[in-house]
Amino acid sequence: MRLEQIEYLVAVSKHGSLRRASEHLHVSQPALSEAIAKLERELGVTLLDRRRSGARISHAGSDLLQPMGEVLDAVARLRAAAGDQLASRRLLRVGTVNAGTVTLLLPALRSFQTQHPSSLVEVCNLQQDDIYRRVTEGTLEVGLVNLLDGDDVPPELDHTPLATGRPVAVIPAGHPLAERDEVSADDLRGEHFVAMRAGYLMHRFAHRLFGDDLPLEWYAADGAEMGKIMAAQGIGITLLPDYSVTGDPLERAGLIVARPLTSDHTSVTMVAVRRRQARVPAVVQDMIGQLQHVRRNIQSLRV
Repeated sequence: MRLEQIEYLVAVSKHGSLRRASEHLHVSQPALSEAIAKLERELGVTLLDRRRSGARISHAGSDLLQPMGEVLDAVARLRAAAGDQLASRRLLRVGTVNAGTVTLLLPALRSFQTQHPSSLVEVCNLQQDDIYRRVTEGTLEVGLVNLLDGDDVPPELDHTPLATGRPVAVIPAGHPLAERDEVSADDLRGEHFVAMRAGYLMHRFAHRLFGDDLPLEWYAADGAEMGKIMAAQGIGITLLPDYSVTGDPLERAGLIVARPLTSDHTSVTMVAVRRRQARVPAVVQDMIGQLQHVRRNIQSLRV
């Protein structure tokens, strides 16, 4: 068994196919496939599902990703201890729904960079189900997702609550509804409405709020950041967790305002998820710690 064989399989899992993994590693696809085939023969396990449409990691291969990742981490620590500074450049992959990017993740990343100046961080904006899947597979170390009341995290993942708030209407500054202390579902039904597209938590909440009587003018946005921009441009009103809006540059600039919803007591919580495992890498612990620290600072400013 060679170290590069393990690295090849992890790359196929991360990039989703032999072709993309070979492009990333700058290794020919036949050489990559043969190296993994030799590893399969040595372990006696089918690691890839090979089909005409391409090869993907198998269920058995997915089950081995965690111990393989631990081997790679151990080798990286060994190289770092031996003085190989390049080996200490640990890659941390973070997946996030848009609602947590500007107000929570970016400030945490600035602090994390100071603490880990040699680490590499890769940030992916994804939908919630994609984050769950990739964290479970091991192709993301940390994920930020939103939960409504009653939602559960997959049992194979651990989660750390970061922020709890409520859904609010995000309204263009200068709009008549911005003058009110709160707005109702009926108020929003008469306006141009910007919904998150299917797959986002706030898409589910909007349908819960409006029921079968949806706003007549309905637009769809791909994530909270686009929804806030569309609201700032006067295109329509959207619904987002309050912690996604408070402190956002568009709110600080006076381009959007957030108003609570009349008679709605729904709770929304942002959590950090990671794989359930015996040993949590230090960089993962530190990233989650920075996220918690940022949230505490934001809460103290509100008091």
